[in-house]
Amino acid sequence: GVIAVLIPKFPLLKEWAYAGFFFAMSGAVFSHFAVGDGAKEFFGPSLLIILTVLSWCFRPADRKII
Repeated sequence: GVIAVLIPKFPLLKEWAYAGFFFAMSGAVFSHFAVGDGAKEFFGPSLLIILTVLSWCFRPADRKII
């Protein structure tokens, strides 16, 4: 996924990579919640979700499909 986001071209592949990151990390957050983990375990996946969304929102115009 990281390679797909970093290499030039392939905007559709990048969209799927961002979606994969988001789904994987949101699944991790819900899994930690389901087993009753503390806030310390939520930090990593939550930070990665925020960074993924920020990266997706601020990507250059030439990399946007829509």
